[in-house]
Amino acid sequence: MGMSSNSIDSFIEELSSKAAVPGGGGACGLVAAVGMSLGNMVMALTDGKKKYAKYQEEVEETIKKASILTKDLLECMDKDAKAFEPLSKAYALPKETREEIEYRDKVMEEALLAAAKAPLEMMELILDAMKMIDRIAQIGSRLALSDAGVGISMCNSAMEGASLNVYINTKLMKNTKEAKVLELRADELRKQASEIATKTFDYVLKEIRG
Repeated sequence: MGMSSNSIDSFIEELSSKAAVPGGGGACGLVAAVGMSLGNMVMALTDGKKKYAKYQEEVEETIKKASILTKDLLECMDKDAKAFEPLSKAYALPKETREEIEYRDKVMEEALLAAAKAPLEMMELILDAMKMIDRIAQIGSRLALSDAGVGISMCNSAMEGASLNVYINTKLMKNTKEAKVLELRADELRKQASEIATKTFDYVLKEIRG
């Protein structure tokens, strides 16, 4: 069974230990999934309400999409752990002879690339979630609007956290050209996420406080 199937207590216990996984990547996947779930809760509380009847079709569609996206984000927890495993093993490879060093370098490069791509893919999903929550804040029940604000904040935190897991791996890659491509994409995703997070949170705050 994967990490996403663990109890909260079990996950936190493992996260607190010296075990290689789960780590920051798994935590980001969970936080983003919780953020998306909060957005989906707003939709659930909007579903079927006469006051929001003009959005009913969109609400129903959003609930379906958000449910799928939440599941995808939870799966990122296991994908991150799976991507880290080869890297962990690569660090332990012998490096006494020239042949061993060359082999280790090759394995390390492949492992670093995989370990950088996993959180980058997570970032793509998180941005999708944030775009969805931004819209949810616009059409969702005013009684649960604060939850959309919490959701967008959690997703943005997960976005920033996931980016660190990209950068820490690209920094060690020997293929600097490929590393730069990954870093630039991470930069762009962070920029878009920051803009959406600020816009959505400010909107929620203004609506709540007046």
